[in-house]
Formats: sequence, C-alpha cells, structure tokens
Amino acid sequence: MKIDLLYFDDCPSWKVGLSNLETALAAEAIEAEIQLIEVKDRKQAAVVKFLGSPSFCVNGQDLWPEARDTYNLSCRVYATPQGMRGAPTVEMLRQQIQALIAK
Repeated sequence: MKIDLLYFDDCPSWKVGLSNLETALAAEAIEAEIQLIEVKDRKQAAVVKFLGSPSFCVNGQDLWPEARDTYNLSCRVYATPQGMRGAPTVEMLRQQIQALIAK
C-alpha cells in the first residue's frame, strides 16, 4: 500500500496528521510506504488537486474526497468527534483505510 501525505510546510497540523497515520497503520498491522509530498505553490496545488494540508491519498485516492474548482495552499479541517480539527483522528484514519481495503 502506498500512502501520500500532501502538505505545505507552514501548516501547523501536518505533523500531527503524520503521527496519527503512523499510529493507525500500526494498529491495523498494515505496512505501507508513506511518501511526504510538500506542495510549494498554487501551480503545484492545481496540478496535484491539493485539497488542503494535510491530505491523505491511498494508492492515488484521497481518503476524504471532495469536489473543488480551485486548489490553493491552505489548511484542511476535519470533522472529528471533538469538533473541527486540523487533522483526522487515529480512529478516523483507521476507518477510512479499512473501508478502502474492503472495496
């Protein structure tokens, strides 16, 4: 399994997202290659269809896809049980990965 974590460097939440992803993978006993992809400008954001930092793509598929007309360097927010946060929880990541594997 290949997982891309897309982020931009000024995002305060991408490192939490990475840590939560690593914890979720360990809990599921899944070995995966995690590739960090730094999005550096609006042009690159448009090319990779960047939904915000951090974004998680498994085998090319965003775990929380959404339709967009424009793409920018921005932070992404997730609706967690604790309210809106800058990164998904470990449990949210586990559920999304399990659902993707089940397809």
